[in-house]
Amino acid sequence: MPAEVQNRFLDPAVLAGISGLDLVAKTVVDGFIAGLHRSPDFGFSQEFAEYRAYTPGDDLRHVDWNVFARTEKAYLKRYRGETNTALMVLLDASASMGFGSGPLRKFDYSKYLASALVYLAHLQRDSAGLIVFHDDVANFIRPSARQGQLLRLLHGIDRAELGRRTDFRRPFFELQQFLKTRGITVLISDFFEQPGKLVETIEPLRFRGNEVVLFHVLDPRELDPKLGGPALLIDMETGEAIEASAEYARTEYRERIGAHVEELRGKAQAAGLDYFLLRADRPLDGALREYFTIRQGRI
Repeated sequence: MPAEVQNRFLDPAVLAGISGLDLVAKTVVDGFIAGLHRSPDFGFSQEFAEYRAYTPGDDLRHVDWNVFARTEKAYLKRYRGETNTALMVLLDASASMGFGSGPLRKFDYSKYLASALVYLAHLQRDSAGLIVFHDDVANFIRPSARQGQLLRLLHGIDRAELGRRTDFRRPFFELQQFLKTRGITVLISDFFEQPGKLVETIEPLRFRGNEVVLFHVLDPRELDPKLGGPALLIDMETGEAIEASAEYARTEYRERIGAHVEELRGKAQAAGLDYFLLRADRPLDGALREYFTIRQGRI
């Protein structure tokens, strides 16, 4: 990608200076949509079909106001294959998500991602819900497209606080209790779990016709650690400490984290799950554009 295009994307430090998740979400989504060569209205569950002229009594929410601004004529967007598919965002709030070597912790970056996704769903009239979890379910907002849902979701994301350990079984158990129709589940986490065990926990959702997307959020220093000398590394979830040398960080650790990422990617894709790695220093609008471009190419 040309440097002049990349420079238009928003540095995470810029997002950190914006007050309010609603503005963060709008900023990210506006940046994601800007410059797309195809319509962003592929959505999560709807495929754009055609326009038709507005007639009195039609729902004004379906009017394409961009077309109206250009032509001064009101047209409604019509969609094919509307399935009432719900977007469910699962946000990992375990202690390890609190790590950050830059302006944003993984948890902050993940909150911005979650906010952008529910905002995008809202723009496209999809219902959306939220589960915030660690070793228990801390918050559960059922999917809905009713008025005020976006504010409820953004408030839930904003108020989310870090817990201790991660237990992926709890949120997926809760999810399967009420999930009766097809939907899309987005799991945002650093995935410090055995890939096989993780995929085994998530895979049953696919058997029920649901689509699952894994957004793997890691700090750049977790992928590329830089130690000037011996250091004491502390597990943020267990409190356990190990001594590590600069040589270990350069060699064995990098090999192990790389193998973990590739194993998770491979097992997820083999199980029919979407997998996308996100560094917490990467412009989020650019990352979303890449993901949805890849996604659109598979539809």
